[in-house]
Parts: sequence; structure tokens; C-alpha cells
Amino acid sequence: MKNVIVTGTSKGIGYELALKFSENDYNVISLSRNNAEKLNKKNVIFFHLDISSKESIIDTVSKISKEFQQIDIIINNAGNLINKPFLKTSFEDFEDTYKVNVFGVAELFRNLFPFLSKKCHVVNISSIGGVPGTSKFPGLSAYSSSKAALNILTEMLAEEFKDTEMRFNTLALGSVQTEMLGRAFPGYKANTSPKDMADYIYKFSTDNGKFFNGKTLSVSSSNV
Repeated sequence: MKNVIVTGTSKGIGYELALKFSENDYNVISLSRNNAEKLNKKNVIFFHLDISSKESIIDTVSKISKEFQQIDIIINNAGNLINKPFLKTSFEDFEDTYKVNVFGVAELFRNLFPFLSKKCHVVNISSIGGVPGTSKFPGLSAYSSSKAALNILTEMLAEEFKDTEMRFNTLALGSVQTEMLGRAFPGYKANTSPKDMADYIYKFSTDNGKFFNGKTLSVSSSNV
């Protein structure tokens, strides 16, 4: 069985991704601050992870390495969103957002690198708001700019590891009916469910993404 890491699995897209992979005979390494009790399946193993903490990342990767020899897919799904007018944001607001959405992704990859399979596919979950030329919305300066940084980080990793068989791609998602969407756009109803989006991400990470490397792909029928 292949091994997949999914971050942010306690709810929403991450939760549905963990279910989808487990139903398709993957060993799922579920990383989150909170365990989802409904993910109590024999091929889903939960490890507590605070993605914003370097110490937590180092400790968690150490535990993972004792149970798994290699990782075949990484899906960096965990995210942090703060909805505030820019002049009301603080240094700490930006720092907290970037720690989860950018710094933690980089630190997790650095620590996991010795255990990655030769053809590991790293899929970073971004936002359509971090893509140049799309609509931007007040209150999301920290979030959208952090996702733009994640997109460039993906390109840089693909460049630095271009002589390997590993692949790095970003999926910039549009609106999905999650708790995070509710914080960004209170009252807005998305047409896409977490399960539907998880199905798409699963197919991309396991098969459809084999023709891409270093790409940021918009997954949205609108700019929201």
C-alpha cells in the first residue's frame, strides 16, 4: 500500500480527503491539531501536529518515520484565514497566517524529505485569491498574500528538484462550502461540497497530475 500524508484532516476538505484515500487502499497519515473521531479506520493513523510550530513538526516527523519507511504523496491542506480590514491587522495576524500557510509547509517538507519516495507528488492547497488577475476581497490581505507565497514556493521547489522524479503542484481552489469559507464570506453558499473537491484533489494527486510540475492550477468556476 502507498502512503499519503494529509494535513488539516479534522474537518472539511482534509477530512474528506482522508476518507477518500482510505477507501482506495492507501495508508493515510492524518496530521491535524484535532483528531476526527469518524476517521477511526484501520488504515488511517492520526498524528497530532501544530503546523505553525517547528518543534511540533520535528517531533511529529520523528514519530512518522518510526512507522513508515516512505511517503508517496503529500497534500498540504491545513490553512489559516483571518478576515480583517488591513489597517486593523497586526504583525501577529500576518505571522500566524504565514506560519500555517507557508512556513509550516516548507518546514514539513524539509523534515520529511529523507523519507519521500522517488516519485513523490507534493500537492499544495492554495486559493484562487492568491492567483494574479483574479478578484481580490477586502479583509483577506494576510490570507491571499500567504497563498500567493505558497504558489511561488511550489514553483521554486519544482525548480530546485527538477533533476528528480518528484513533482510539486498547487491547486488554487475557488469557493467550497467549508467553515473557512464562512469566515471569509459570511452567508455565501458555494456550489461545491468538501467531498466533491476532495474527489477532484484525489484524482489529481494520484493520476491526473502526472503531466504537471511546478504549476498553479485554478480549480474554480468563478473568482470567488
